Amino acid sequence: MSETEQIDMSGRTVMITGANSGIGKATAMALAGMGADLVLVCRDQGRGEAAMAEISEQRGGGDIELLLADLGSQSQIRRVASEFLATPRPLHVLINNAGLIIRDRTETEDGIEATFAINHLGPFLLTELLLDRIKESAPARIVTVSSVAHKFGELDFDDLNSTGKYRGMRVYGRSKLANILFTRELAERLEGTGVTANAAHPGSVASRFGQNNSGPMAAMTKVMAPFIRSPEKGALTSIYLATSPEVEGVTGKYFANSKEKQPSKAATSEENAHKLWEISQQMTAA
Repeated sequence: MSETEQIDMSGRTVMITGANSGIGKATAMALAGMGADLVLVCRDQGRGEAAMAEISEQRGGGDIELLLADLGSQSQIRRVASEFLATPRPLHVLINNAGLIIRDRTETEDGIEATFAINHLGPFLLTELLLDRIKESAPARIVTVSSVAHKFGELDFDDLNSTGKYRGMRVYGRSKLANILFTRELAERLEGTGVTANAAHPGSVASRFGQNNSGPMAAMTKVMAPFIRSPEKGALTSIYLATSPEVEGVTGKYFANSKEKQPSKAATSEENAHKLWEISQQMTAA
C-alpha cells in the first residue's frame, strides 16, 4: 500500500489509545479520512475533545466517540472497557498506541512501575477485556505500537517492577520488548479466530512524547531533532497494519516502515512470551 492510497474503512470501528496527540492523533486523522468510526481513548478530556473537533473539521468521516482513561490505572481501564462493551458496537481494529518514557522511577496507583504499567500492562489489560467483542467483529486486527528500542531492553522476571537500579531508557526498552512478546503470544492464542495481532515501530517521532523529562533525555531529543519524522510519517505503519489488504491474515509479526522486520532474538522467545502473558494476567487480575 502506498502512502497516498486510500482504503475505504466505512462501517469499520477503530479504537485508538493516546489519540489526542502525536502519532495517535495522526492515525485517527488518517482513518477518519478513510471513513472509519473512531473511539478515541484519551487521558485528558480537554485535549481529547480538541482532537475530536479537529478530526471532525478536517476529515469528517464516520462517528467519533471519546472515552477517558489513564492507562496507568487498571480501574480506569476496566471502566472504559465496560463503557464500550455496554454498547452493541463492533470493534474491528484496536490500536494500542499510548505510551511514554519516564526519566525517574514512579509508581502508578496500583503500585506498579509506571513505564511498564502504561506501555505494557495497560494495552494487555485493555485488549483482554475487549477481546471477545473483537472476535465477534472478525475479521479484525490488533496493532500495538512498539519501538526499535526493544533491542536494548531485557526482561528481568524477578524485577519487572524495576525496584533495582532504574534507567529510564532501559526500562522503556523493556516495555517495548514486552509489546512484541505480548503480540506474539496474542497471535498464537487468536489462531483461527479471524483476528490478527501485529506490532509496529513508528520511528523517532516529533510529538509530545518524552516532554515530561529533562536533563540527558531532553538533550538527546534536541540532538536527534534533524532525524525525527513527523507524526503523520510515524503513523504510517500503524495505519498500514490497521487497513492494508496486503497484511490480511498476517499475524504475530513486527513491522517498521510498513515492512515486516526481524526483531531482536529476545523478542522471539516463545517461552518468555508465554511466561510474560501469565505474569501479566497475575499483575492485572485479568
